[in-house]
Amino acid sequence: MAKEDRHVTEQRDVFSDLAAEADEVDRLLSELDEAGWALPTPAPGWTVAHQVAHVAFVFRLAGLAASDPKTFAAMAAAAGEDFEGAVNAALGQYLSDPPSVLFARWRDERDTAIKALAAVPGNQVVPWLVRPLPPAVLACAGFMELFAHGQDIADALGVRRERTDGLWHVALFTTLVWDFGYQSRGLTPPAEPFRFELTAPSGALWTFGPADAAQRISGPAEDLCLLATRRRHRDDLALVADGADADHWLDIAQAYRGPAGPGRAPGQFADR
Repeated sequence: MAKEDRHVTEQRDVFSDLAAEADEVDRLLSELDEAGWALPTPAPGWTVAHQVAHVAFVFRLAGLAASDPKTFAAMAAAAGEDFEGAVNAALGQYLSDPPSVLFARWRDERDTAIKALAAVPGNQVVPWLVRPLPPAVLACAGFMELFAHGQDIADALGVRRERTDGLWHVALFTTLVWDFGYQSRGLTPPAEPFRFELTAPSGALWTFGPADAAQRISGPAEDLCLLATRRRHRDDLALVADGADADHWLDIAQAYRGPAGPGRAPGQFADR
């Protein structure tokens, strides 16, 4: 059996890192006027307000799953398999608010969710859309959502975000769900997982996956996160694949379930 690095979510405090990431997104939003909230983002048809409404609702769901599993289960059952449709329908509950109210709702939803998830014992699981997850892993999924939609907001504003080693949680989550890109396209993933060797914003080396894996992906951790959330095209990133399967993965990587969407075009953000 291949020797595998044992990375666990407790290596960093995901809840405090998630709160810090949320605060950083708040700084992007805090001085926007109404015109700023109405700016288009790279996601077709979505403004800055749409991005905030989306993450507010996702965090609302996570907080409910942690604090009131029965009510969450009823909501999930009502949505059925069309979760994306349910999320889009829920946007209307937020977009009717003026920006100041939406901003306050977002902050309340996320603070409530982080506290609720942190209160669940680490050896328990929280119900979620496909299967129950440990609270720290669900928090990593929330971090991935906030990373992705926060990037859309930053791109709309023309801002270069300053990254921290909190990205470890997004990188970890990406490597845990490395097969999502195959699933969304009806493809069979390789039998063996890849080795990931990533450079953290601090310059530290992060490794995930079997140390003796035949195929590897290496490069900046931020680039992996941007790739897997489909916020940048692989041609604009410094990720290197060793092996044909690993190279193909760079074309289809995604850290979320469901349709991949069009992603971003090569060179789309060359001026940033």
